[in-house]
Amino acid sequence: MKKRILAALLSSAMVVTLLAGCGATGAETTSEPAAATESGSAAGGKVGVSMPTKDLQRWNQDGANMEADLKAAGYEVDLQYASNDVQTQVSQIENMISSGANVLVIAAIEGSSLGEALDMAKEANIPVIAYDRLIMNSDAVSYYATFDNYKVGTVQGTYVKDTLDLDNAAGPFNIEFTAGDPGDNNAGFFFNGAYDVLKEYIESGKLNVVSGQKTFDEVATPTWGSDVAQKRAEDILSSYYADGTELDVWLCSNDSTALGVETALAANYTGKYPIITGQDCDIENTKNMIAGKQSMSVFKDTRTLAAQVVKMVGQILSGSTVDVNDTTTYDNGVKVVPSFLCDPVFADANNYKEILIDSGYYTEDQLK
Repeated sequence: MKKRILAALLSSAMVVTLLAGCGATGAETTSEPAAATESGSAAGGKVGVSMPTKDLQRWNQDGANMEADLKAAGYEVDLQYASNDVQTQVSQIENMISSGANVLVIAAIEGSSLGEALDMAKEANIPVIAYDRLIMNSDAVSYYATFDNYKVGTVQGTYVKDTLDLDNAAGPFNIEFTAGDPGDNNAGFFFNGAYDVLKEYIESGKLNVVSGQKTFDEVATPTWGSDVAQKRAEDILSSYYADGTELDVWLCSNDSTALGVETALAANYTGKYPIITGQDCDIENTKNMIAGKQSMSVFKDTRTLAAQVVKMVGQILSGSTVDVNDTTTYDNGVKVVPSFLCDPVFADANNYKEILIDSGYYTEDQLK
């Protein structure tokens, strides 16, 4: 019952988010303004969009949504994918600057590895919007647009708490964690949000981390790789669960790591199937939710985030006040970056049609 209540509440929040967007306060832009149209967008301009890779479905969607919305708003778009190679991303951003970009939107592969390109952008007085991943250790970052990343983790942790009814059930329950890439600043927010919800139950013994691996460094997954997550899961299963010990929960920070865990379970575990969390509602993971192989996935509607970034680009180029709703949380080591945070929700087998199909994010055929 609690699970259904939480799903209903978060589904309602999703509808509000889709219809109304996120609340915002203002921050003044320091960029040189271009001529503004009546809609508030600048009259033209070139926007460089740097995405990490095409290997994950979500970045393809982010890039496509961003490009479509920017072009519809009248901008020239230079969209590049960096194949998860930092030096490639640096070179691509430098080329965007050299070719006349007026604004840069960057989803960094590694948050602290873009120094040369960012120095070049600052020298050219080109505003930089960090997209979804905070760019670290640079004062060249003008704004940050993302989802509430700590809340992503709290949604996952709360799902586990309510599904197991931890406040009332006797337990103990066995749990393992798989977090994200140490080079991605968001990964720590995801993990900490989930762990903070579950910490009291771990400390009381109601939740038992059988492997003993419960710090971010111990459970992190370089590159968010499904293969990396699978190998670690196989090692844990063979070391701690081969004797018939049952696993109740595997909390995964995103869908690519969840896929790796699910593959490992299929080949190495025969006990009661555990609760598995994820994030992004990738197609394969949504199919697994429908099939009962994954319990939930946090949904971050990239259309909402892309639309917000396009709005911010227009505000920057027109010299208008730029919408932000967080000016305290995201310290990149040099400055607190004014940020715009959108709300995540979760989808599961009970509500995926409403969240993913009725909203037009996927078609039914894509999930067959």
